Amino acid sequence: MMDQSQGRETVPAAAERSQKQKKLKGNRLNIQQSIQQRENDVKLLQQQMQKLQLEITELKRKDVQLEQLEDKKDHNRFPPRGTGEKPSEPQTRAEFLKYSQQITLDPNSAHRRLLLSKENRKVAIKRQDDAFVPHPDRFTYWYQVLGRQSLTGRSYWEVERRGGGVFIAVTYKNISRAGSENECILGFNDKSWALKCDNNSYMFWYNKQCRPVSGPQSSRVGVYLDHKAGILSFYSVSETMTLLHRVQTTFTQPLHAGLWLLGSSGVSAEFNEPSSENF
Repeated sequence: MMDQSQGRETVPAAAERSQKQKKLKGNRLNIQQSIQQRENDVKLLQQQMQKLQLEITELKRKDVQLEQLEDKKDHNRFPPRGTGEKPSEPQTRAEFLKYSQQITLDPNSAHRRLLLSKENRKVAIKRQDDAFVPHPDRFTYWYQVLGRQSLTGRSYWEVERRGGGVFIAVTYKNISRAGSENECILGFNDKSWALKCDNNSYMFWYNKQCRPVSGPQSSRVGVYLDHKAGILSFYSVSETMTLLHRVQTTFTQPLHAGLWLLGSSGVSAEFNEPSSENF
């Protein structure tokens, strides 16, 4: 009697478990389908955002081109000599060379993976870490180095880059050195201005804000600084000089040239003596 009763009770229990398992399996399937649908939605949204970002970049590039055309026609923005206002930038190669500044790099500021050569005028990324002397001025995370010279007047210098991307910058000397925060990165704070140069494009950086820059590609970039007038200009230098980007601001401290090398070994940058050759 007891065995028969237990058997009758076991059959309904097993059927109930089977039904619950089917229901759970169905619920899981619905959840998995919902997950898949939402993942597809996310991918579609990412593609749409990427497309919008490309459109924004293209619009910014066109805006820069129009601004440069406007600058060439707007003589009131940078008055010519004799107006009693801010002095204009040099107009010829010979005039730029009058303000030629020889820049040498400060070994105490160089990241430990950077190798200085040519009387501290050239910097390259080393293949491996070597022994180095700790110094409070040394950049500890980014492959950066500053020039020794304190720039307060009108100066012009040129940088030749090889092998990869380089940020060509000016900065206040009190830029932070230790760590990876924005306060230590050239162009990512309000103490430095930088032009990123690589084999395909230019980008201007200031205070974490970037702006695409159009202009002819060249391995050499010229930098003109008028500290008192608050003018900082970058030029593509080949057989001619082409303005890439101009900054009009107020400098509150002396400036120093700076370099940030991107990538791995083989990337280098050198402060070359500007000359009138090929012009």
